[in-house]
Amino acid sequence: MADFLSDQWFEDLTARLAHASPGPLPDEARPCRLVVEFTEAPDTLTSSLTLAVSATSLQVTPGEEPPADAYLRIGYSDAAAIARGDLDSATALRDGRIKVRGDASAIAPLANWLLAILGD
Repeated sequence: MADFLSDQWFEDLTARLAHASPGPLPDEARPCRLVVEFTEAPDTLTSSLTLAVSATSLQVTPGEEPPADAYLRIGYSDAAAIARGDLDSATALRDGRIKVRGDASAIAPLANWLLAILGD
């Protein structure tokens, strides 16, 4: 498994998304753009990524591609733990480890849908 947020990690994720069939968006969801910012990320890695959600696809790119409907801020170590399956995202949010700004209503209906697609 490639290191979280490494070039290889993005390549692997892009390949997985190309073969995934995410299915339709949940009824209450709408297409949106989310930026995830990673605090304390190593200098050798990107400090953010952008999720572009459409009715038929999900694209993940390194860096920030505004405009975004919402921004999530999370520590690098917590994000890596979520990616490995060692930390539950709901727990991280409840414990204040994930901060949301912007249109939180754009994120809520997508949470389980995104986890199903992005999870291993």
